[in-house]
Parts: sequence; structure tokens; C-alpha cells
Amino acid sequence: MEDLVNLVNGIIWSPALIYLCLGAGLFYSIMTRFVQVRLFGEMIKLLFTGKSSADGISSFQALAVALAGRVGMGNIAGVAAAIGFGGPGAVFWMWVVAFLGASTAYVESTLAQIYKERDVITGEYRGGPAYYFERALGQKWYGILFAIASILACGMFLPGVQANGVISAFAQLMGEGTIMNVAGLEVGSMRLVGLAIILVILGIIIFGGIKRIATFTEYAVPFMAIGYIVLALVIMFSNFSLIPDVFGLIISDAFTAQAGFGAAIGWGVKRGIYSNEAGQGTGPHAAAAAEVEHPSQQGLVQAFSVYVDTLLVCSATAFMILSTGMYNIQGTLPDGQFILQNVAATTEINSPAFTQMAMQSVYGTFGNVFIAIAVFFFAFTTILAYYYIAEVNVTYLTRFIGRGAHKTGLFLAKVLIMVMVAYGGLNSAGYVWAIGDIGVGLMAWLNIVGILVIFFVARPTLTMLRDYEAQRKAGVTRYTFDPAKFGIKNAPYWEERHLKEQQRMAAQNPLNKEHR
Repeated sequence: MEDLVNLVNGIIWSPALIYLCLGAGLFYSIMTRFVQVRLFGEMIKLLFTGKSSADGISSFQALAVALAGRVGMGNIAGVAAAIGFGGPGAVFWMWVVAFLGASTAYVESTLAQIYKERDVITGEYRGGPAYYFERALGQKWYGILFAIASILACGMFLPGVQANGVISAFAQLMGEGTIMNVAGLEVGSMRLVGLAIILVILGIIIFGGIKRIATFTEYAVPFMAIGYIVLALVIMFSNFSLIPDVFGLIISDAFTAQAGFGAAIGWGVKRGIYSNEAGQGTGPHAAAAAEVEHPSQQGLVQAFSVYVDTLLVCSATAFMILSTGMYNIQGTLPDGQFILQNVAATTEINSPAFTQMAMQSVYGTFGNVFIAIAVFFFAFTTILAYYYIAEVNVTYLTRFIGRGAHKTGLFLAKVLIMVMVAYGGLNSAGYVWAIGDIGVGLMAWLNIVGILVIFFVARPTLTMLRDYEAQRKAGVTRYTFDPAKFGIKNAPYWEERHLKEQQRMAAQNPLNKEHR
């Protein structure tokens, strides 16, 4: 089974996908005139101006849900793996992916806002790649294909990675305990305890829907991310003299890589996409759920989330690992052979171990405990985000069938994600990460190709950006969006909203009252 997984992973993550991700980011950066730089201040402002409603969540809550998906094992174990297999230079390529990918995140999230709809059952906003492929391209089959792929990725392939990281961190902290045989796997009793905790809490929350998920992540993600970054900054300033050396190592190794240039860029892009999810098609689901006045607003907020994920959290992890020297570089060498070995050969590269060891070298036992707690919150909230994405796509597939099919689909999605959490939590990290990479790559291929086709067919996101910037320059107090004005069809939410806005303004017009 493992050989098959590695074969499929190698096909999906061929150099073609790596250069597609980088090329799409560069293309959209040029087309939007580097919106990720020009409107950086506007991104921050929008975080705190939006409000939630009965049907939608606030921009900040949508950011938190998106960050719940982005800030996870990719930031802790993923960075460690990028360094362990691709060398320090892989971190540079993670930065490149984040910078260019911010424009891709803007595009896909703006599309999600334009083509979102109200759930006929719950009344909540729904949207994402499946919706904009159907409505912008008129290709329902492609929307169905993406929906199926995302359910498989987020319900089957990806949850196990997060669970594995949590359980590995728990075992690193508490020890393995008594070794037991579970379904043919040799598993420590402490790993089973960690798994039981995850499953109980997960089951309680996922039955509460997007509102409960948004509320939980709104508090959990920022708190843990800020705490994590603060501790990393303390390490950075306590090793202030090493900052130039660490950054010099990252930049120099990006082009003269110890593990080889191909390994550095390959692992940097792969783990960069896994971490910040720009172009993967996961972020748009949370973006569509936000209550905003203009589609571009949430696109900008989601672009900012890429910065938070990679340029802050991932960079913090990289500096901790590199400044303390708590890492090995294996590259493409067989297991047990290293280009550089600073820690025990038995240390699992695809785990939070490098990060835990780095934190422990400075903070002692507290550092180890904190990383274990951070891993739990980061990974757990990511699992919640995966469930929400699966839920949205189940809704997409069943929205014309009926309430019974919808309930059955959601129940099966919940069961599937909990089974895969258990499966991933008990298997080896390398095998589970390979499965997760299949999910990431599958969605990325479908989403990036789709949004590029949409660009050449309609260019709605560039039109939205120009419209938003024009209204911003005019100093409007309330942004508006009329899809018909720009020839945008199949945008039912915004069509209905614009009609209501016109009716409201007409009712407030004193000339109309005099006429009556």
C-alpha cells in the first residue's frame, strides 16, 4: 500500500505541479499589479471592520477558519520536513510561494464571494471552487469533479496528517507507554490516549456547524499563533547575533542547496502549498461564508492569511530549528544516511520533533509542553476546517437531491473524517504525509487550472479589484456591487443583495415619498 501511495504522490507532485503553482502566483501578481503589496494596509483594516450576520460570519471569523486550515502541522512538522529533506534553502522557496501565492489566494477567495449562495436548508452562505467552476465556467461536471476530490482530500487524505502530528507530539512529551497491538500495528498506549482525546472533542464540535467552528477557531487560533510567535521571537532575540547567519544560510542554500536545488525548491513549494494552501482551493470555502459589502474585501483578507501562515508562523519555526541546530538533512539519501546530522538518526523528520527539540533546548520542559499544546490546537483546528470544507462540498453535491440525502451525506462525512483521524494517528508519519500530499496535489491541480481558465474566459476578479479600488478612492462609506453592471451572470446572492439595496435607497428617497 505504501509503495502505491508513493507512486501516486510522485505522479501528482511532478515538477509540472510545482512550476504551475509558482507560475500561477507570478501571473496573478503581475495581473493584479501585486495587490498583495499595494493593498497590504487595506487587508489589516478589513480584518476588524466586518461584522457577522445570521447567515454569515465576520471577515475576522472567516480569516480564523481559513487560518485554522492553514496554520497546522505544515507550520511545525511541515517546516521541519522541508528543512530535513530539502535543506535550509527550502524555507526560501516557502517564502516565495507565500509571496506569490497571496495573489492566488486573493483571486480564488474573491471568486468564492462572487459566486456564493445561501444554503436552501440552513440559510448559511456556501461557496468555493465547485460553485465558481459551475457558475463562472458553466461547467457543472468540473464543479462536481472538484467537490468529489475535495471530499476525498479533506475527509480521507488530509485529517490523518494532523492527527499523526498531535499524537507524535503527545508521545514525545509523555512517552510511548505500553506497546500494544492494534489492528496489526504496534502502538504505544499513550498514543491511544491522545487519539481518544482528539476523537471525543472532534465529535462534539463537528456536529455544531460553521458557527461553532468559527467561534472556536476565532479564539483558539490567534491565541496559540501569537503565543507561538512570541516564544519564537524570544529565541530570536536571545540569539540576536545569529539572525544574519540564519537568513544568510537560508538564502545561500536556496540556490546552492546541500540537498540539491531540485530538492530545495521541490520540498519548499510542496510544504509551502501544504502550509499556506494558496491555490489549493481550501481557503475559498471559508471566504465564501463571510459577510462583506464587496467580494474583493474577503479576497484581500484571505491574501493576508497567507502572510500570517508562512511569513510569520513558518518563519518562526524555521528560525528556531536553524538557530538551535536541532535538525538533520537527509535529502534523497536512504533512511539513516544524512547529508548533515545534528540530532539522533532515529528522530522522525516528518514530525514536530525538530521543533520540540529546538524549543526544549531554550525553554526546557516548558518548551516541549508548549509545542505539544500548540500542535494540538493548530492540528485540531485544521481538522475542523477540513470537516467544514467536506461539509460544503457535500452540500454542493446534494443540494438538488433533498434534505434526506444532505443529512446522510454529512453523517457519512463525519464518520469518514473520524475514521481517517484514527487511521492517520496510528500509522507512520512518512506514510501519512504521503497520503496527505496526494490530497493537496489533487485539489491544487484542479483549482489552479480552473481559475486560470476562468481568468481567460471572464476575468471577474480583475474587474472586482478595479471596482473596489475606484470606490475606495472615491471614499464611499458603504461599498456596493452590482454583478449585472460588469456583465457577471450566475451570482444570485449579489443580484438579490443589489436589488434589496436599490429598494432600500428608493424607500429613503424623499422625492419618492412626495410622489406617493
